[in-house]
Amino acid sequence: MSTSGQLSPVPRRSTAEIIADQLRSAIMYGTISPGDQLGEAELAGQLGVSRGPLREAMQRLVQEGLLRSERHKGLFVRELTPDDVHDIYVARLAVERTACEVIMRGNRGEAIARLTHAVERLAEAAQSRDRDRMSDADQYFHQTLVSCSGNDRLERMAQTLLVETRMCLSAMQKVYPEPDEILQEHRRILEAISEGAEQRLLDLIESHMLDTADRINENAPEK
Repeated sequence: MSTSGQLSPVPRRSTAEIIADQLRSAIMYGTISPGDQLGEAELAGQLGVSRGPLREAMQRLVQEGLLRSERHKGLFVRELTPDDVHDIYVARLAVERTACEVIMRGNRGEAIARLTHAVERLAEAAQSRDRDRMSDADQYFHQTLVSCSGNDRLERMAQTLLVETRMCLSAMQKVYPEPDEILQEHRRILEAISEGAEQRLLDLIESHMLDTADRINENAPEK
């Protein structure tokens, strides 16, 4: 609602945006795997859409780095190399460090409330010991952390990085940390925010990101 109290039109999402969301989700959850080729005719049929908005949606994912284009061959889901994995987590570190700095100088109370809920969700997932549910809850925590900064641009950057992160995690299910270990890591992050311990918070975020990147690359299958 506008500040004058007048109702404003609700923005409508384009067909291309909706298609892009579906494709992004399929890539994130591994329904469409790294290296897979995306065929226009087949996808248009599955989604029940025309090729125009489908092409627009796929180009968005090319710009986001989730798809790659090969001349005369088509579009493929990007395969992540060890360097890609390292770069993703270094980029996430930059975004989340900045978000943490903003949070510590802003409304910590709101951040604590929202992140407490995120940790509770993570605890429920840990009890189930379901890896996909843990990954969802882990991602939700970090989305919430960046969202608490109130910076829309940081949120947009984080969204693409989190999709790429999920692609990394899909490849490391066998070496994914124990649920209790993940839960404790995130509880320590929340405790640092609650106690106003900014340097400890930044150190925790850095070790969380870089240790995860190392773990993924150390256990990546050799090609």
